[in-house]
Amino acid sequence: MATPTKDPAEDPAEERTRDAQPVHPPAPRRSLLRRWGDWASVAWFLLPALALFLVFVLAPIAVAVYTGFFKWGGVGPMDDFVGFGNYTKLFDDEVFLGDLGRGLYLIALSLTVQLPFALFTAVLLNQRLRGRAVYRMLFFAPYILSEVVTAVLFTMIFLPDAGMADHLAGALGLEGLQGRWLADPSTVMPTLFVVMTWKYFGFHMMLFLAGLQGIPGEILEAASIDGAGAWQRFRNVTLPLLGPTIRISAFLSVIGAIQLFDLVWVMTAGGPNHSSETMAVSIFQYGFKRYQVGYASAISVVLFLISLVFSLFYQRYVLRRDLSGAITSGGGR
Repeated sequence: MATPTKDPAEDPAEERTRDAQPVHPPAPRRSLLRRWGDWASVAWFLLPALALFLVFVLAPIAVAVYTGFFKWGGVGPMDDFVGFGNYTKLFDDEVFLGDLGRGLYLIALSLTVQLPFALFTAVLLNQRLRGRAVYRMLFFAPYILSEVVTAVLFTMIFLPDAGMADHLAGALGLEGLQGRWLADPSTVMPTLFVVMTWKYFGFHMMLFLAGLQGIPGEILEAASIDGAGAWQRFRNVTLPLLGPTIRISAFLSVIGAIQLFDLVWVMTAGGPNHSSETMAVSIFQYGFKRYQVGYASAISVVLFLISLVFSLFYQRYVLRRDLSGAITSGGGR
Protein backbone atom coordinates (compact mmCIF):
# COMPACT_ATOMS: atom_id res chain seq x y z
CA MET A 1 0.00 0.00 0.00
CA ALA A 2 1.46 3.29 -1.13
CA THR A 3 1.65 6.15 1.31
CA PRO A 4 1.33 9.78 0.21
CA THR A 5 4.58 11.60 0.09
CA LYS A 6 5.07 15.22 1.17
CA ASP A 7 6.54 17.79 -1.07
CA PRO A 8 10.10 18.18 0.14
CA ALA A 9 9.98 21.87 -0.73
CA GLU A 10 7.11 22.53 1.68
CA ASP A 11 8.13 23.76 5.11
CA PRO A 12 6.16 22.32 8.06
CA ALA A 13 6.15 25.75 9.71
CA GLU A 14 4.50 27.25 6.66
CA GLU A 15 1.88 24.48 6.65
CA ARG A 16 1.00 25.18 10.28
CA THR A 17 0.80 28.90 9.56
CA ARG A 18 -1.53 28.28 6.61
CA ASP A 19 -3.86 25.98 8.54
CA ALA A 20 -4.01 28.14 11.65
CA GLN A 21 -7.16 30.22 12.09
CA PRO A 22 -6.69 33.91 13.03
CA VAL A 23 -7.51 34.56 16.63
CA HIS A 24 -9.08 37.92 17.43
CA PRO A 25 -8.89 39.05 21.02
CA PRO A 26 -12.26 39.81 22.52
CA ALA A 27 -13.21 43.48 22.25
CA PRO A 28 -12.81 45.19 25.59
CA ARG A 29 -16.06 46.27 27.13
CA ARG A 30 -16.13 49.51 28.94
CA SER A 31 -17.79 49.45 32.24
CA LEU A 32 -21.07 51.22 32.76
CA LEU A 33 -19.39 53.54 35.23
CA ARG A 34 -16.81 54.60 32.66
CA ARG A 35 -19.47 55.29 30.05
CA TRP A 36 -21.41 57.41 32.51
CA GLY A 37 -18.17 59.26 33.25
CA ASP A 38 -17.66 60.01 29.56
CA TRP A 39 -21.17 61.37 29.23
CA ALA A 40 -20.67 63.47 32.35
CA SER A 41 -17.48 64.93 30.86
CA VAL A 42 -19.29 65.81 27.62
CA ALA A 43 -22.14 67.41 29.54
CA TRP A 44 -19.69 69.35 31.71
CA PHE A 45 -18.06 70.94 28.67
CA LEU A 46 -21.31 71.54 26.78
CA LEU A 47 -23.31 72.93 29.68
CA PRO A 48 -21.83 76.48 29.67
CA ALA A 49 -22.33 76.87 25.92
CA LEU A 50 -25.85 75.43 26.10
CA ALA A 51 -26.70 77.73 28.99
CA LEU A 52 -25.51 80.79 27.09
CA PHE A 53 -27.37 79.68 23.97
CA LEU A 54 -30.54 79.16 25.98
CA VAL A 55 -30.35 82.51 27.82
CA PHE A 56 -29.21 84.75 24.97
CA VAL A 57 -30.74 83.08 21.89
CA LEU A 58 -33.65 80.74 22.59
CA ALA A 59 -35.16 82.68 25.50
CA PRO A 60 -35.27 86.05 23.65
CA ILE A 61 -36.84 84.36 20.63
CA ALA A 62 -39.51 82.77 22.82
CA VAL A 63 -40.19 86.09 24.58
CA ALA A 64 -40.46 87.93 21.25
CA VAL A 65 -42.88 85.34 19.87
CA TYR A 66 -45.01 85.54 23.02
CA THR A 67 -44.96 89.36 23.15
CA GLY A 68 -45.94 89.58 19.49
CA PHE A 69 -49.41 88.27 20.37
CA PHE A 70 -50.14 91.26 22.64
CA LYS A 71 -50.70 94.95 22.25
CA TRP A 72 -48.20 96.05 24.87
CA GLY A 73 -46.28 99.24 25.49
CA GLY A 74 -43.45 97.71 27.48
CA VAL A 75 -44.74 98.70 30.93
CA GLY A 76 -47.29 96.86 33.03
CA PRO A 77 -48.94 93.50 32.51
CA MET A 78 -49.57 92.05 29.06
CA ASP A 79 -53.34 91.67 29.18
CA ASP A 80 -54.42 92.98 25.74
CA PHE A 81 -54.22 89.81 23.68
CA VAL A 82 -54.58 90.49 19.95
CA GLY A 83 -53.52 87.11 18.55
CA PHE A 84 -52.12 87.50 15.05
CA GLY A 85 -53.29 91.10 14.87
CA ASN A 86 -49.78 92.49 14.98
CA TYR A 87 -48.71 90.18 12.17
CA THR A 88 -51.66 90.98 9.91
CA LYS A 89 -51.03 94.67 10.54
CA LEU A 90 -47.58 94.31 9.01
CA PHE A 91 -48.98 93.73 5.54
CA ASP A 92 -50.95 97.00 5.73
CA ASP A 93 -48.01 98.99 7.09
CA GLU A 94 -46.38 101.01 4.33
CA VAL A 95 -43.27 101.50 6.44
CA PHE A 96 -42.76 97.76 6.92
CA LEU A 97 -43.42 97.02 3.24
CA GLY A 98 -40.93 99.75 2.42
CA ASP A 99 -38.45 98.08 4.76
CA LEU A 100 -38.75 94.89 2.74
CA GLY A 101 -38.20 96.78 -0.49
CA ARG A 102 -35.18 98.63 0.86
CA GLY A 103 -33.73 95.36 2.11
CA LEU A 104 -34.06 93.84 -1.35
CA TYR A 105 -32.50 96.99 -2.81
CA LEU A 106 -29.44 96.65 -0.58
CA ILE A 107 -29.18 92.92 -1.31
CA ALA A 108 -29.33 93.48 -5.07
CA LEU A 109 -26.66 96.19 -5.00
CA SER A 110 -24.46 94.12 -2.68
CA LEU A 111 -24.52 91.12 -5.01
CA THR A 112 -24.16 93.06 -8.26
CA VAL A 113 -21.82 95.88 -7.24
CA GLN A 114 -20.07 95.30 -3.92
CA LEU A 115 -19.02 91.67 -4.41
CA PRO A 116 -17.81 92.08 -8.03
CA PHE A 117 -15.83 95.15 -6.95
CA ALA A 118 -14.28 93.17 -4.09
CA LEU A 119 -13.47 90.28 -6.45
CA PHE A 120 -11.89 92.63 -9.00
CA THR A 121 -9.75 94.22 -6.27
CA ALA A 122 -8.72 90.80 -4.95
CA VAL A 123 -7.64 89.66 -8.42
CA LEU A 124 -5.53 92.80 -8.83
CA LEU A 125 -3.91 92.43 -5.42
CA ASN A 126 -3.20 88.77 -6.10
CA GLN A 127 -0.75 89.82 -8.81
CA ARG A 128 2.87 90.63 -8.19
CA LEU A 129 2.58 94.31 -7.40
CA ARG A 130 5.01 96.47 -5.49
CA GLY A 131 3.52 97.34 -2.11
CA ARG A 132 0.53 95.02 -2.45
CA ALA A 133 0.66 94.22 1.27
CA VAL A 134 0.14 97.92 1.99
CA TYR A 135 -2.83 98.06 -0.38
CA ARG A 136 -4.37 95.02 1.26
CA MET A 137 -4.01 96.61 4.67
CA LEU A 138 -5.53 99.90 3.49
CA PHE A 139 -8.52 98.23 1.86
CA PHE A 140 -9.15 95.97 4.85
CA ALA A 141 -8.71 98.71 7.47
CA PRO A 142 -12.30 100.12 7.17
CA TYR A 143 -13.71 96.75 8.20
CA ILE A 144 -11.84 96.96 11.49
CA LEU A 145 -13.61 100.20 12.38
CA SER A 146 -16.86 99.87 14.26
CA GLU A 147 -20.10 100.73 12.49
CA VAL A 148 -20.69 103.68 14.82
CA VAL A 149 -17.27 105.20 14.11
CA THR A 150 -17.81 104.72 10.38
CA ALA A 151 -21.25 106.32 10.55
CA VAL A 152 -20.00 109.36 12.49
CA LEU A 153 -17.11 109.78 10.05
CA PHE A 154 -19.35 109.77 6.98
CA THR A 155 -21.96 111.95 8.65
CA MET A 156 -19.25 114.60 8.85
CA ILE A 157 -18.24 113.94 5.22
CA PHE A 158 -21.82 114.43 4.01
CA LEU A 159 -22.55 117.53 6.10
CA PRO A 160 -24.41 120.13 3.99
CA ASP A 161 -22.15 122.97 2.74
CA ALA A 162 -19.27 122.05 5.07
CA GLY A 163 -18.67 118.40 4.25
CA MET A 164 -16.03 117.00 1.93
CA ALA A 165 -18.69 115.43 -0.30
CA ASP A 166 -20.27 118.81 -1.11
CA HIS A 167 -16.88 120.36 -1.93
CA LEU A 168 -16.03 117.41 -4.19
CA ALA A 169 -19.42 117.58 -5.91
CA GLY A 170 -18.92 121.28 -6.55
CA ALA A 171 -15.45 120.70 -8.01
CA LEU A 172 -16.87 118.07 -10.36
CA GLY A 173 -19.77 120.23 -11.47
CA LEU A 174 -22.39 118.20 -9.59
CA GLU A 175 -23.93 121.07 -7.66
CA GLY A 176 -27.31 119.35 -7.77
CA LEU A 177 -26.09 116.77 -5.23
CA GLN A 178 -24.83 119.28 -2.71
CA GLY A 179 -26.73 119.08 0.55
CA ARG A 180 -28.90 116.20 -0.66
CA TRP A 181 -26.79 113.16 0.23
CA LEU A 182 -28.63 112.15 3.40
CA ALA A 183 -31.50 114.65 3.25
CA ASP A 184 -33.25 113.62 0.05
CA PRO A 185 -35.30 110.38 -0.19
CA SER A 186 -33.98 109.80 -3.71
CA THR A 187 -30.30 109.90 -2.71
CA VAL A 188 -30.19 108.61 0.87
CA MET A 189 -30.20 104.89 0.03
CA PRO A 190 -27.47 105.11 -2.66
CA THR A 191 -25.42 107.19 -0.21
CA LEU A 192 -25.84 104.59 2.52
CA PHE A 193 -24.83 101.87 0.08
CA VAL A 194 -21.62 103.75 -0.75
CA VAL A 195 -20.80 103.81 2.96
CA MET A 196 -21.65 100.09 3.25
CA THR A 197 -19.35 99.28 0.34
CA TRP A 198 -16.49 101.29 1.81
CA LYS A 199 -16.98 99.54 5.14
CA TYR A 200 -17.41 95.92 4.07
CA PHE A 201 -15.85 95.37 0.67
CA GLY A 202 -12.42 94.87 2.25
CA PHE A 203 -13.73 91.89 4.22
CA HIS A 204 -15.01 90.21 1.07
CA MET A 205 -11.79 91.13 -0.73
CA MET A 206 -9.79 89.22 1.89
CA LEU A 207 -12.09 86.20 1.51
CA PHE A 208 -11.52 86.23 -2.23
CA LEU A 209 -7.78 86.66 -1.77
CA ALA A 210 -7.69 83.60 0.46
CA GLY A 211 -9.62 81.65 -2.15
CA LEU A 212 -7.35 82.81 -4.97
CA GLN A 213 -4.23 81.83 -3.07
CA GLY A 214 -5.70 78.37 -2.54
CA ILE A 215 -5.85 77.72 -6.29
CA PRO A 216 -2.83 75.63 -7.37
CA GLY A 217 -0.59 77.52 -9.75
CA GLU A 218 0.00 74.36 -11.78
CA ILE A 219 -3.61 74.42 -12.99
CA LEU A 220 -3.35 77.98 -14.27
CA GLU A 221 0.03 77.19 -15.83
CA ALA A 222 -1.41 74.16 -17.61
CA ALA A 223 -4.28 76.25 -18.96
CA SER A 224 -1.80 78.84 -20.19
CA ILE A 225 0.24 76.15 -21.95
CA ASP A 226 -2.95 74.94 -23.64
CA GLY A 227 -3.37 78.40 -25.14
CA ALA A 228 -5.93 79.94 -22.76
CA GLY A 229 -5.70 83.69 -22.44
CA ALA A 230 -5.99 85.69 -19.24
CA TRP A 231 -9.77 86.10 -19.52
CA GLN A 232 -10.27 82.43 -20.45
CA ARG A 233 -8.20 81.31 -17.47
CA PHE A 234 -10.19 83.54 -15.17
CA ARG A 235 -13.58 82.48 -16.52
CA ASN A 236 -12.96 78.77 -16.99
CA VAL A 237 -10.47 78.01 -14.22
CA THR A 238 -10.37 80.67 -11.52
CA LEU A 239 -14.09 81.38 -11.17
CA PRO A 240 -15.18 77.72 -10.89
CA LEU A 241 -12.48 76.98 -8.31
CA LEU A 242 -13.43 80.16 -6.45
CA GLY A 243 -17.10 79.12 -6.38
CA PRO A 244 -17.26 78.02 -2.71
CA THR A 245 -15.72 81.30 -1.55
CA ILE A 246 -18.09 83.34 -3.72
CA ARG A 247 -21.11 81.48 -2.36
CA ILE A 248 -20.05 82.03 1.26
CA SER A 249 -19.35 85.70 0.58
CA ALA A 250 -22.77 86.13 -1.04
CA PHE A 251 -24.46 84.48 1.95
CA LEU A 252 -22.74 86.80 4.42
CA SER A 253 -23.55 89.82 2.27
CA VAL A 254 -27.26 88.98 2.10
CA ILE A 255 -27.56 88.34 5.84
CA GLY A 256 -25.70 91.58 6.59
CA ALA A 257 -27.98 93.60 4.32
CA ILE A 258 -31.11 92.11 5.89
CA GLN A 259 -29.98 92.91 9.44
CA LEU A 260 -28.36 96.31 8.81
CA PHE A 261 -28.87 98.67 11.75
CA ASP A 262 -25.88 100.58 13.13
CA LEU A 263 -24.90 102.59 10.06
CA VAL A 264 -28.49 103.58 9.30
CA TRP A 265 -29.39 104.49 12.85
CA VAL A 266 -26.39 106.74 13.47
CA MET A 267 -26.42 108.42 10.04
CA THR A 268 -30.13 108.94 9.36
CA ALA A 269 -32.21 107.21 12.10
CA GLY A 270 -34.35 105.94 9.22
CA GLY A 271 -35.12 109.35 7.74
CA PRO A 272 -35.99 111.40 5.92
CA ASN A 273 -39.63 110.30 6.13
CA HIS A 274 -38.77 106.59 6.65
CA SER A 275 -36.94 106.53 3.31
CA SER A 276 -33.86 104.80 4.76
CA GLU A 277 -35.42 102.58 7.40
CA THR A 278 -34.60 98.90 7.55
CA MET A 279 -36.44 96.24 9.51
CA ALA A 280 -33.91 96.44 12.33
CA VAL A 281 -34.36 100.22 12.54
CA SER A 282 -38.15 99.81 12.56
CA ILE A 283 -37.89 97.38 15.46
CA PHE A 284 -35.97 99.98 17.46
CA GLN A 285 -38.30 102.79 16.45
CA TYR A 286 -41.50 100.96 17.39
CA GLY A 287 -40.09 99.31 20.50
CA PHE A 288 -38.07 102.12 22.14
CA LYS A 289 -39.40 105.31 20.57
CA ARG A 290 -43.12 104.67 20.13
CA TYR A 291 -43.50 102.12 22.93
CA GLN A 292 -45.28 99.58 20.71
CA VAL A 293 -43.31 96.63 22.00
CA GLY A 294 -45.81 94.02 20.83
CA TYR A 295 -45.71 95.29 17.27
CA ALA A 296 -41.90 95.59 17.37
CA SER A 297 -41.73 91.97 18.58
CA ALA A 298 -43.84 90.88 15.62
CA ILE A 299 -41.41 92.63 13.25
CA SER A 300 -38.46 90.96 14.98
CA VAL A 301 -40.08 87.53 14.62
CA VAL A 302 -40.64 88.15 10.91
CA LEU A 303 -37.02 89.28 10.52
CA PHE A 304 -35.85 86.14 12.32
CA LEU A 305 -38.01 83.90 10.12
CA ILE A 306 -36.78 85.56 6.94
CA SER A 307 -33.15 85.07 7.98
CA LEU A 308 -33.79 81.48 9.13
CA VAL A 309 -35.66 80.42 5.98
CA PHE A 310 -33.07 82.02 3.73
CA SER A 311 -30.21 80.37 5.66
CA LEU A 312 -31.80 76.93 5.50
CA PHE A 313 -32.69 77.29 1.82
CA TYR A 314 -29.22 78.56 0.94
CA GLN A 315 -27.50 75.77 2.84
CA ARG A 316 -29.79 73.13 1.35
CA TYR A 317 -29.67 74.16 -2.29
CA VAL A 318 -26.63 76.40 -2.76
CA LEU A 319 -24.04 75.20 -0.26
CA ARG A 320 -25.00 71.55 -0.53
CA ARG A 321 -22.19 70.73 -2.95
CA ASP A 322 -19.62 72.60 -0.85
CA LEU A 323 -20.68 70.94 2.41
CA SER A 324 -20.94 67.40 1.09
CA GLY A 325 -18.14 65.33 2.61
CA ALA A 326 -17.01 68.20 4.82
CA ILE A 327 -18.62 66.70 7.92
CA THR A 328 -17.40 63.31 9.04
CA SER A 329 -18.71 61.15 11.82
CA GLY A 330 -16.81 59.05 14.29
CA GLY A 331 -13.48 60.71 13.70
CA GLY A 332 -13.48 59.97 9.97
CA ARG A 333 -14.54 56.33 10.18
